[in-house]
Parts: sequence; C-alpha cells; structure tokens
Amino acid sequence: MDWLERTAKLRQWARNGTRAPHKPLLLLYALGRFQEDAEGELRYSAVEADLQRLMTEYGPPNRTTPAYPFHHLVSDGVWEVRTDRGPGSPGTGLRELREAGAAGRLAPELRSVLRRDRQLLTRIARLLLDRHFPPSLHGELCEAVGLELEPMEIERLSTARRQRDRRMRELVLTAYEYQCAFCGYDGRIGAVPVGLEAAHVRWWAFDGPDDVDNGLCLCSLHHKLLDKGVLGIGDDHRVLVSQRFVGSSSVAREQVISLAGRPLIGPQLGTRPVAAAHRAWHTSQVFHGTPRAVPAA
Repeated sequence: MDWLERTAKLRQWARNGTRAPHKPLLLLYALGRFQEDAEGELRYSAVEADLQRLMTEYGPPNRTTPAYPFHHLVSDGVWEVRTDRGPGSPGTGLRELREAGAAGRLAPELRSVLRRDRQLLTRIARLLLDRHFPPSLHGELCEAVGLELEPMEIERLSTARRQRDRRMRELVLTAYEYQCAFCGYDGRIGAVPVGLEAAHVRWWAFDGPDDVDNGLCLCSLHHKLLDKGVLGIGDDHRVLVSQRFVGSSSVAREQVISLAGRPLIGPQLGTRPVAAAHRAWHTSQVFHGTPRAVPAA
C-alpha cells in the first residue's frame, strides 16, 4: 500500500480553488500525537478545542467544525474512529461525537508501517505541508501540531504536480525594484537583498502560477502576514488589514495597522500588477474577517 499516494489523494471539497485543509490539519495533528504516544487515542471531546484552533488559524475564512474531518477522514483509509459502543463513527454531529465517547487514531496498518519506517512520517508530513500550505507557514504549523520532522533530502514524489519556476523570485523582485510592496523596505548587504521575498498571492499549492502578476516583492514580515490572512490586496490595489489583527505597541501600529488603505508600491511601469483573479482568490480563501476601515485623511 502506497501511503504517500493515499495521503496525496485525500478526498476534499474542491471547486475553483476552494481551500479545504481540514483533513490535512487533522492528519498532521494525529501524526504529531503519534510521535508523542504511538498507542494513544484522540478522544474527540479532549481534542476538539485544539482542532478548532488549528482550523481557525490555518483554514479558510469560512468556519468548519472539527467534527467534519474527524468523521470523514475514515473514508480515506488513514484514520479510524470508535465509540464507547464499539468501532465506527457516530457521524458528524457534535453532540453525538461527544456523548458517544468517540475517539480516533491513525489506521492500524499505517501505525504499523510508521513504527518500522520512521522516515515515512516525515515524508507524509512534508507532502501534506507542500500540497496544502505555503512554505512560510510550515515551521509554525509543525510547532502547532507538535511535529518534529527529521532533516531529510526532499525527494521528488510521484504525486508532485509540477515544479516551481526558480526564475520567479528574480522576476518579481525586479518588477518591484527590490522593495517591499507594502512598506518599502529595501535592505541589502552589499549588492545582495536581505529579507526580501517573492510571495505568491494565490498559493502555489492551489495552482497559483509562477507569474509576475501572481507575485509581490515583500519583506519577510509582510510575506508571513499575507500568508496568514492578516494582510490582503483590495480591488484598487491598496493594502487590506484584517480587523482580527490587534497590536498595542507602536511597532505593531506602524508596521501593520497603519498599512490599511495604503497603495501598493510598484510594480514598475510596463509590468502587470497582481491580477484580479488572484486577488479575489486570496480575499476569499486566505484573508481573515473584515478589512479595517481606512482612517480619514
């Protein structure tokens, strides 16, 4: 049984680039708990709050109950659920899962293979991260689910859909004249830019192209906040700041809150700005909540 292929083919709602990372998040969480206790079960009532936080933090803006992946992941063959009455899930109802004492864990065959092949857990986790989340979130997501991944060579998997275009970074940074499109940061050491990155607006994992009109030159901070849904891009190419972001320090106000309504810096004349379709995808699938109001001039 090819567990990597099975992981890559998790059944998910998919239409027009809609994000549905609920099963991948549950599976990452289960892998982290397996590392901690290979025989332990995840009682729904005990992990519901953890799973809800993960889905709120790393899922799309539309709220989904953890009961959905807890029940439906069984159909993918990597997860099992039992209740106080015996094997099988009682369904997706919150009350039923709680009152029946529902508990889940990785499927027996998968647990057995993971005990024999320690690198398989790392490969499965990396596959889930690469297919469903941008690289800027991988490290903190592993911390959030308690995963400790072993350093390993990233191998080409048969399930990989395509290769990234290594030229994109240079093309995007050139288009924005080596400065952050949100704040204008343009630091260098000698001739080498430092802390500047080419950000995908529509994530590469969700068929975002390696094109300049799907990219922004951003400093490391604002790249991370774009991928977390704190920052976005409005139809008028001005910066959106989520109302959910709070910060009382002068740094938080200057570096984030004050960006609300600020026009993007760049790109240079003759270069296509971020395409409307990519802006719309980010707003609907990543940006959290309602944008902050722009202060009166």
